[in-house]
Amino acid sequence: MAKKDAPAEKTSRLKQIRSAYQLTKKSDPRIGLVLAGIFLGVVVVFVALGLFVGPLLVWIPLGVALGFLGATIIFGRRVEKAAYAQIEGQAGAAASALQTLRRGWNVTPAVAVTKNADIVHRVVGRPGIVLVGEGQPSRVKNLLAAEGKKHTRVAGGAPVIQIVAGQGEGEIDIRKLTKHVMKLPAALQPSEITDLLQRLKALDAVRPQVPMPKGPVPTSMKGARQAMKGR
Repeated sequence: MAKKDAPAEKTSRLKQIRSAYQLTKKSDPRIGLVLAGIFLGVVVVFVALGLFVGPLLVWIPLGVALGFLGATIIFGRRVEKAAYAQIEGQAGAAASALQTLRRGWNVTPAVAVTKNADIVHRVVGRPGIVLVGEGQPSRVKNLLAAEGKKHTRVAGGAPVIQIVAGQGEGEIDIRKLTKHVMKLPAALQPSEITDLLQRLKALDAVRPQVPMPKGPVPTSMKGARQAMKGR
């Protein structure tokens, strides 16, 4: 069964890489030339080393491998940059960024939304409850404060952290949002997180369902990163 699944997985990965490349090329038309230049530049350097130091049969394969690695690293960075550029400034951009968090994080987009498209998203992990607001700063801070009180009542002593996503003073740029969240100090054990999630279900059950405002597809960045990870 695993052998049959392997070609399908390979095809899926190639589709992800092709989609990531097409996405990146829209905002970075020279991406193909850049990657080719990096690959060929590294190969040329190692061919030169082989000619002067020898043997070529050792240096050429090494140059090809390192050239491919270098191009892959740069491609990954360009893909991520293009994905952020595509969603930045749109309603739900912070949710798109947060959904790239790895295992161990529970992300709930749009736990609170106003008619002005101010939004609060929730992340639960080792640091506790992290509420991330995006929208007009003064309004979203009031919305965050209200959500903070609601979550504190059911948090059972777990920390409730409030973050405003944006580019203003005291705000966290969405390009740095996931790293900022991941660096928050751990305060809970896995068993405590499970218990906390159950309490939050009770809170969510009594609030009206709010739709995510029209904006970027939350999985757009995740798909781009998966393409680079081969998942």
